[in-house]
Amino acid sequence: MTMPLFAWRDNSCDPRVCSVKKLQRAGLIRVFPEMKKIPKSTIILDPTAEQAISPADRIAPSITVLDCSWEVLNTSALSEWKRRRALPFLVAANPGHFGRPFMLNSVEALAAALYILGEKEQAETILAKFGWGLRFLEVNKEPLDEYAQAKNSSEIIKIQSCYY
Repeated sequence: MTMPLFAWRDNSCDPRVCSVKKLQRAGLIRVFPEMKKIPKSTIILDPTAEQAISPADRIAPSITVLDCSWEVLNTSALSEWKRRRALPFLVAANPGHFGRPFMLNSVEALAAALYILGEKEQAETILAKFGWGLRFLEVNKEPLDEYAQAKNSSEIIKIQSCYY
């Protein structure tokens, strides 16, 4: 069984290179036009969240990425969701930010969350839609494997400190 993937898009990125649009065309993600339509039980990937995603979050029924410019997002609007989670230290492999820490695009963020939650095959499936996609897993293999073995957010933070 695969974990349902959701996105909210603010349409601020170039639709020709938007990773969420490509996943949507492939039928691998459901996009919500309004934030209020996002299920409250989902994990929201939020870099401002106080807690890191960890294998303890496997109980969540879905993952949602916010495909937008973080400079203009009103993060106070995210307070309705109980499962807001930040991703730990990882390095981007997308062409726009290759090699830059914490500069993941939406598909990389979703793949990282899936991998940490034990859904490695689904992570590979969504990344395989991009010529550079599987390179993300190669570049981050060691930390992703360690994060996937952690028990909780605190352990993720300790592991992250070895890389960051």
